[in-house]
Amino acid sequence: MPVALVGGVVGFFISKKITSSKFNIYTNTAKAKATAIENEAKNVLHSASLKVVEIQKDAQKRYDDALELADKALENRDKETARREREFSAFQKGELEHIKIERSKADSKLLNIKRNEKSLENLKKEYHAKIDQAMKLAENCASLTKDEAKKIVLDKVQENSRGDIATMMKKIENEAKDRAKKGAAYILAQATSSYAGEFASERLVNIVKLEDDELKGRIIGKEGRNIKALETLLGVNIIIDETPNEILVSSFNLYRRTIATKTLELLIEDGRIQPARIEEIFAKVSDEFEDSILHEGENIVYEMGIHAMNPELIKLIGRLRYRASYGQNALAHTLEVANLAGLMAAELGGDPKKARRAGLLHDIGKALTHDQEGNHVDLGAEVCRKYGEGDIVINAIYAHHGHEEMNTVECAAVCAADALSAARPGARREVLESFLKRVEDIEDIASEHSGVKQAYAINAGREVRVIVNAELVNDSEALLLAREIATNIESRVQYPGEVKVNVIRESRAIEYAR
Repeated sequence: MPVALVGGVVGFFISKKITSSKFNIYTNTAKAKATAIENEAKNVLHSASLKVVEIQKDAQKRYDDALELADKALENRDKETARREREFSAFQKGELEHIKIERSKADSKLLNIKRNEKSLENLKKEYHAKIDQAMKLAENCASLTKDEAKKIVLDKVQENSRGDIATMMKKIENEAKDRAKKGAAYILAQATSSYAGEFASERLVNIVKLEDDELKGRIIGKEGRNIKALETLLGVNIIIDETPNEILVSSFNLYRRTIATKTLELLIEDGRIQPARIEEIFAKVSDEFEDSILHEGENIVYEMGIHAMNPELIKLIGRLRYRASYGQNALAHTLEVANLAGLMAAELGGDPKKARRAGLLHDIGKALTHDQEGNHVDLGAEVCRKYGEGDIVINAIYAHHGHEEMNTVECAAVCAADALSAARPGARREVLESFLKRVEDIEDIASEHSGVKQAYAINAGREVRVIVNAELVNDSEALLLAREIATNIESRVQYPGEVKVNVIRESRAIEYAR
């Protein structure tokens, strides 16, 4: 028992000793780990402190750079503002100086005008004094009466002053127009009442129907851009008034007016009315029109029983519908002549087919007078020879205007039929023909100048619209060109009133996105 107890006590102390040793080991280990962790934490904290300092330095640098850029931008803006202020001040000063100079020039011109007026008044007084002196001298020297001397002096003055008299007559004529409005209105009313409605509708205007009056605004376009493009390109007057659901296309050129009418109808149907689309539709209508002219000519030739005719001649026959002679439609006149010539040739024992052929081609040159120089007789004979027509046709072309003797029965029939068609009451109106000739002359005079692309006489021949090539004619040259055209018209064309020459110069920049 005591041994066991002693053994237990010894074992207890040994166990306690062992346990105490392990505890010390664990404690030391824990202290070592804690020390390591503390050192590691200190290192991490130090690294973080260094990184924070670095970030702060970087942020400060960026801030300084941004502030420097902002300062430079502000400085540049201030410099630019100051420069513009200086430029504006210089510009303002220059404009004020220019206005001052122009005002001075205007004052000088006004002063010169007043001086010229005074000089002119003095010259008038001197002029009348000279006349009185000359009259007395002539009366004393030649023993003439006062009236005889006056007549001699006035005749001499009139001879030396033809230019001044012509100017005065023109001025008096313009003044007389105002006083003659009532009488002119009555005369026009009486004259136009003798014209048939067919004449007015066929030779003066075409009517284009509109579904809605709002389309008028679209046709006019913003600031008149569309209607200006239409009139410039088509060469007609487009009249938009208060008449509901319709507009008028006015021109004495039937061919041009018909193309314009068709172009407008297609534009209205399409709905896209703007300058580029107007040009596109106009080009399309022009091409289709040429095809329709050929088709119409083929139908006429077929109906007349004429075969084996050159297509170019057939096309010219179709084009006669859009030409006129003394107010008479050229195609209607041609068909009348052909049918009458065929009937008369049959009665006279000739060949009716040859007579109809000659009648159909006797005025073919009128289809070329708008495009080529020369009279319709020589042009017609030349084109018929070119395309192989026989002697009967050539003889009829020359003989119906007395340039040759009639060699055959068929030719005689054509000449007689031409006289009958022209003499039919109401068939022709020579006043209109002379007017159309004057309009053509005005267009030709304008077109013959260098740099002119197109020329249209509008407003009943009172205005000619000249479209020039912007690359060949500048703004200054356009003014000179207008003056040259006006001078040529004055010297070469007889016309009442005045003709306005309107030169239009338009430049375009075109590029394609591919």
